[in-house]
Amino acid sequence: MPEKPMPTATGPLAGLIVADFSRVLAGPLATMSLADLGARVIKVERPGAGDDTRSWGPPYSPTGATYYESVNRNKESVCLDLTSPSDL
Repeated sequence: MPEKPMPTATGPLAGLIVADFSRVLAGPLATMSLADLGARVIKVERPGAGDDTRSWGPPYSPTGATYYESVNRNKESVCLDLTSPSDL
């Protein structure tokens, strides 16, 4: 499913780029707050599974686990295998 385009950022952190390597709750919640304030947050996920919480449910929405969606809104997501030289 294609991801929705990110809206133009506004807010006090507009123009800031944050790389998010966190997972589960504390880190994703912190970077979600940065995204809500206008930062461009790029969530880096593992190949195959992504963030552990992508499969935590129920409940599920039509696009995935609501737990994952609740703390990863306003972020872009990329999949990188950081053990592979081609992804570094």
